[in-house]
Amino acid sequence: MRGRVILAKSILDIRNELNNHIGKPVKLVAYESRNRMTKKAGTLSSIYPSVFVVEIGEDQDSVDRVSYNYIDILTGSVELEFE
Repeated sequence: MRGRVILAKSILDIRNELNNHIGKPVKLVAYESRNRMTKKAGTLSSIYPSVFVVEIGEDQDSVDRVSYNYIDILTGSVELEFE
């Protein structure tokens, strides 16, 4: 993966870093149970006190949204890469 990957030591660092990237394209890798992982590309749409939202959608008629906790980035369950 190329681009800027978020590496942080605290939830506050993660939130501040994501705040600088609202509206920008992002590649997301989410590690799920039993060695499954999901790769998605979208746009960081918004951040909230405990979660952030990524809009995934190729089509203008249909937009999927996924949300994750900041702790997911801290524990390595979710990886984000900004272009």
